[in-house]
Amino acid sequence: MPYIELKTNVPVSKEKADSLKSGFGKTISALGKTESWLMVNVEGDKFMYFKGNDGDFAIAEVALFGKASPSQYDNMTEKTTKVISDVLGISPDKIYIKYEEVDHWGFSGFNF
Repeated sequence: MPYIELKTNVPVSKEKADSLKSGFGKTISALGKTESWLMVNVEGDKFMYFKGNDGDFAIAEVALFGKASPSQYDNMTEKTTKVISDVLGISPDKIYIKYEEVDHWGFSGFNF
């Protein structure tokens, strides 16, 4: 039950959102998860500032039911950063990835 939310100040067309979704569907395997349970939310055209400046930035927040190892997170960060950079043209040094390990996750009226 992973969830990836991407926020960026770069405009994101439907085609780019589809490319991000497909890329995240592949990168999620780095955390031992599959696309079959992945939910993705892409939000473009946000007002964002980094280091007190404007420019092209992004933050991806990855919520994960359960836990992953530090090496899995390293691999996921590398792959997710590449997807965002390749699709949106944002420099890797202007992309944050945040992780959250979730103990309780509800779906279809019950909890896992």
